[in-house]
Amino acid sequence: MGSLQINHVNKAFGATKVLHDINLEVEDGEFVIFVGPSGCGKSTLLRIIAGLEDATGGEIRIDGERVDAVPPAKRGIAMVFQTYALYPHLTVKDNMSAGLKQAGTPHEQIEKQVAEASRMLALDPYLKRRPAELSGGQRQRVAIGRAVVREPKLFLFDEPLSNLDAALRVHTRLEIAKLHRDLKATMIYVTHDQVEAMTLADKIVVMNAGRIEQIGSPMELYNNPANLFVAGFIGSPQMNLLDAGALGVGGATTVGIRPEHLLLAKDGGRWPGRVEHVEHLGADTNVYLSTEAAGMVTVRLFGEVYHDTGSTLWISPSHDRFIYRFDEAGTVIR
Repeated sequence: MGSLQINHVNKAFGATKVLHDINLEVEDGEFVIFVGPSGCGKSTLLRIIAGLEDATGGEIRIDGERVDAVPPAKRGIAMVFQTYALYPHLTVKDNMSAGLKQAGTPHEQIEKQVAEASRMLALDPYLKRRPAELSGGQRQRVAIGRAVVREPKLFLFDEPLSNLDAALRVHTRLEIAKLHRDLKATMIYVTHDQVEAMTLADKIVVMNAGRIEQIGSPMELYNNPANLFVAGFIGSPQMNLLDAGALGVGGATTVGIRPEHLLLAKDGGRWPGRVEHVEHLGADTNVYLSTEAAGMVTVRLFGEVYHDTGSTLWISPSHDRFIYRFDEAGTVIR
């Protein structure tokens, strides 16, 4: 079991409030990701769950038991840090088993749990190596393995992929997703990368300035953002957020249209734009156009499409149902 309840949690450092009345329920076996820009409070919230920070108010419950006064080692959690935090003088095997040895786990049980975690993470060839002899991706797998052997109620990940290059991030994402399926464990994961959030999470918690903006599945957030912040944060390339008045859209202050929901034509459309830049990505082509009515607009086209920089094209929404309208407060108008 590994359910989590966060009830009315607040956190302040002196006069500065960094978390404002956070409420969240995580079910056993869920993969939940906290996502948001730097400074939004997501890592602070994770540290409060882990017991590494004290909340100013509110309560944390794991499997229904209140743990606010319980030390980190007694909460049934295992944490994977951004910086790996491996012992440099120990082998991979000894790094993975150190916590179990400190807890007094029988030798046979340690051997069994380390062997199983090593198999799951393909670490068998590296068990006798030390961290200095490993790549960044291998070190991160060891850090994950060290968490796995403890068989915790909750896995807590604090931006675990941020030190890896792009190719390794993709590979390690796949490993973490497979690990979640194999273990059926509850995982709480912090990242500023919305692509990680979209590709890994069962449920995403979007945070901004110490508050939860919206909670939902990846596609719920993508298709039904609650406000301007979520609309602009979730999705790559970013949603176009345009002046409703300049586009002649009544009853709204801002209009949102995702880049893939716009069409380009040489003649005829809603408004003209000048091609400023074209990104050829292979499977996709992103076209950036400056418009008099709406400013800079991004259009995502599928496949290889060629347009000359400086040429004029006409832009139109593919369908009116893909136009999001927001009021003056930034709340979506349903």
